[in-house]
Amino acid sequence: MKVEIFSDVVCPWCYIGHHRLQQAVRLFEGDVEVEHRPFQLDPDGVSTGEPLLRALERKFGGAAQVAQMTARVAGVAAEDGLDLRFDRALQAGTFEAHRLIWLAERAGRGAAMAERLFRAHFTDGLNVGDSGTLAGLAAETGVEDTGEGAEQVRAELARARALGVRSVPLFLFEEKFAVSGAQPVETLVAALREVEARTAQETAAEKAGAGCDDGACAV
Repeated sequence: MKVEIFSDVVCPWCYIGHHRLQQAVRLFEGDVEVEHRPFQLDPDGVSTGEPLLRALERKFGGAAQVAQMTARVAGVAAEDGLDLRFDRALQAGTFEAHRLIWLAERAGRGAAMAERLFRAHFTDGLNVGDSGTLAGLAAETGVEDTGEGAEQVRAELARARALGVRSVPLFLFEEKFAVSGAQPVETLVAALREVEARTAQETAAEKAGAGCDDGACAV
């Protein structure tokens, strides 16, 4: 089964969603291929090293509101064993980070690269839009940056827009069934099982109808 996860490495709910999907796949115990797809919360975002909280306060209308919002999501993340330190995080553009994930995916290390980028942003206070920082993170994760992937990332971002993806994380199962948001692990496990059952039913129906046309079936 193929599961595509659309996300951005500066999205806290995406970090939680990635973590929960990994758990769900382990509990499901079936054959699941997870593919990482890019989405940019701020396509025009640049990496200036500005503290994230300051940028959020400007966007959402003040320190009190942002403090409440970040405390809530950090609390949810902590329950999942994730350490989100918004006070250390930096505003960053994410295109190059997505390009690294695309490269890592080809080497079978997409999940590891995505997780390292999430942790770098939310826990380590690193600038995930800085070229030097990204080079270090790629090397640490065992990913060779060949410079490739920009065209492919642009194409995947365009596909996300064409599919109508407006918020992330979004999980797309078998290119047919979508689940939006950082759903609980049990919800994702249930979705995997339901898609498995539906796919099996569709396959059986196709086999049953093979060779049949105009009221007659060929043997």
